[in-house]
Amino acid sequence: MSTSPTASTARTSPPFSLDIADGEVFGIIGHSGAGKSTLIRLINLLERPSGGSIRIGDTEMTTLGDAALRAQRRRIGMIFQHFNLLASQTVADNIAFPLRLAGERDAGRIAARVDELLRRVGLEAHAAKYPAQLSGGQKQRVGIARALANRPSILLCDEATSALDPQTTASVLELLAEINRELKLTIVLITHEMDVVRRVCDRVAVLDAGRIVEHGAVADVFLHPQHPTTKRFVNEALPEEAAGELAPYTHVPGRILRLSFRGEATWTPALGRVARDTGVDFNILAGRIDRIKDLPYGQLTLAMQGDNVDQALLALRAAGIEIEELTR
Repeated sequence: MSTSPTASTARTSPPFSLDIADGEVFGIIGHSGAGKSTLIRLINLLERPSGGSIRIGDTEMTTLGDAALRAQRRRIGMIFQHFNLLASQTVADNIAFPLRLAGERDAGRIAARVDELLRRVGLEAHAAKYPAQLSGGQKQRVGIARALANRPSILLCDEATSALDPQTTASVLELLAEINRELKLTIVLITHEMDVVRRVCDRVAVLDAGRIVEHGAVADVFLHPQHPTTKRFVNEALPEEAAGELAPYTHVPGRILRLSFRGEATWTPALGRVARDTGVDFNILAGRIDRIKDLPYGQLTLAMQGDNVDQALLALRAAGIEIEELTR
């Protein structure tokens, strides 16, 4: 899938070119008014671009006639921030609605598909309930089931978790990750929370004032943000370790370093070994170990002193550890 209102491929780039691979979870993050919802609505042509190209596979979306566009949109499911369920219809009828809209008239096939989707989203016991009887998380699960009804190849999620509490957000993100793994579904996820991107996305684009200011693999963008907007998002997700911030440590003696570990390097005692071998002293100022989707990672901010600091840094880099020196 590709959207190209203008052409560019660099990690920090002018507007506006994106390629989203089949089967990946792609995050689009930005503050309110950055253009996130407009971008996602361009994919299914709910908004039409003033120029450029939008391609899904070999199909150029902007050239489709009405009938072909309707058929193509059935391949694109959409989940909304505020659920957009039909209040007068039961859960089962809400899920069945897009099937009927697509022309399915066989009641048995509709019922079987609805039952299958209710099991997938864990709402088998709620088929006869109405939206007003459901929690926010349950409503969003109905929205996910409805979006999957016509077996789409792409799932668009417009702030799908922003109306939910943290625990419910975690369960919905886990469901989306499961759907991505099992159905090989391409998911494009709009959010204003970097933690949502960190949990489920493979790659991310950062929007600011209608421009893509940074994009790349989530681990690269999250651990080493380049643009000020990206740094603000990472700071919000990691307030105790503001990305690239030296201010709390200006009084600390030694060289202030940020070490980033990925994958198996997260679990190795490389820092202790290098300190013993080189005779340097270090003082850990901040740190965390967590995951970026399925990838374990760690970050340590530390002060290092001694005659062999440069030698220690060479040894740490040789062990696969990324190092950023925070200048005073």
